[in-house]
Amino acid sequence: MDFLLRKVFIGKPKTVGDNDAESVMDREWTSAIFKEPVEGAVWVGKTGLTGDGVFDTKNHGGPEKAVFAYSLENYSYWQRELGHSAIGPGGMGENFLLENLTEDTVSIGDTFQIGEAVVQVSQPRQPCWKPARRFRIKTLALLIQNTGRTGWYFRVLKEGLVEEGRTFTLLERPYPQWTIQKCNEILHAKQPNFEEMQELSQCELLAPSMRATLEKRGALKAIPDITNRVYGPNDEGQSQ
Repeated sequence: MDFLLRKVFIGKPKTVGDNDAESVMDREWTSAIFKEPVEGAVWVGKTGLTGDGVFDTKNHGGPEKAVFAYSLENYSYWQRELGHSAIGPGGMGENFLLENLTEDTVSIGDTFQIGEAVVQVSQPRQPCWKPARRFRIKTLALLIQNTGRTGWYFRVLKEGLVEEGRTFTLLERPYPQWTIQKCNEILHAKQPNFEEMQELSQCELLAPSMRATLEKRGALKAIPDITNRVYGPNDEGQSQ
């Protein structure tokens, strides 16, 4: 089966909303989640695509989150389950929209040739409150997390030009056991398996920051408070 790059998206941070709005979901916020499709070839560098940007540099961007990928199949699920036709390609803020490649079929360390570039799966995305704000569904980040339809990040091993319509060619799959789906289960289980957590933290091709987080969490037997990440300022009383 061919893995297809259906669309490429880029976008700079944009501020939308009105601070005087009555509903918190309508108030001002800034994000680079608003992406537009690219026509023709675009350069994929070590820290991202030419013309793309991030706003929250603490949680986004950098070489371990150079390219955010999302599956076309996930959008069919969201439209069916939520009845929200606006949740379509580009809606999650992805750079690469992929076909035939999903969280249960892609693993940490998977290495692909796409056009001139070579990319490698580095970590799952941990969803935040911004997709929820965009589509006005307060629980959307939690739904993304709980369904495992999170998408994932690529690091860039070889820079180069890519364009939509190209086939992804799998070059190497060193850790088939660590699918993005399995990583999400370990990260977000209500009753964590701390032994598995420590095992995953030893995966050499998992992003270093996530390895450190898992190692610490496993050692302390700690369950993180995700409230701020998944709800953020979409909850009254939370700060922007």
